[in-house]
Amino acid sequence: MHVRQYGLLIGIGIVVGVLLLSGLLFPPHAQFRGSLLDPPVPAPDFSLIRADGGLFTLSDQRGKIVLLFFGYTYCPDVCPTTLADLNAALKRLGRQAENIKVVFISVDPRRDTLQRAQSYAAAFNPAFIGLSGEEVDLQPIWQAYGVYRQVRDEVSRGESYLVDHSARVYLIDAQGNLRLTYAFGTSADDLVNDLRLILRDVRP
Repeated sequence: MHVRQYGLLIGIGIVVGVLLLSGLLFPPHAQFRGSLLDPPVPAPDFSLIRADGGLFTLSDQRGKIVLLFFGYTYCPDVCPTTLADLNAALKRLGRQAENIKVVFISVDPRRDTLQRAQSYAAAFNPAFIGLSGEEVDLQPIWQAYGVYRQVRDEVSRGESYLVDHSARVYLIDAQGNLRLTYAFGTSADDLVNDLRLILRDVRP
């Protein structure tokens, strides 16, 4: 072999080695973009009456992925933005979205009736589930998921008061484990990435 050709092959080998090490030639396995719980923990179970009179129990959703979000129907910004992003993510997943349930639980039971919570959630996607109830029933659920809520200016603003609340989305896998959480503002791209990874473990 000619010296120049031999040198060229060595040079190519070095470049390929660098690319392999850097992951540019064969990208590394996809990574989760949400906040990963490792190891995952069992999601706190709960039951709430649905607007249609049926009972929603989290543990009954095994085999499905559940995206759980706490908010309120009078929310001016965070809640509609989050639910719109969740809907956008599910639309991009196409038929795979049939294995995902989005559940919206109110942090403002005084104003959010069962019917109002369901209508609000369904306005973003007819398959979304909206839940509310008495504060005595919701409080243990808020506490179990570490949800912060604080009613503001209730006296001065009357029925127009605001509610400060945490705005994380909780991803519960098909085995009922809390796997990931997402901060407000997580993009639909990031949600789709993680959902596709999680969906690999869902049996058809």
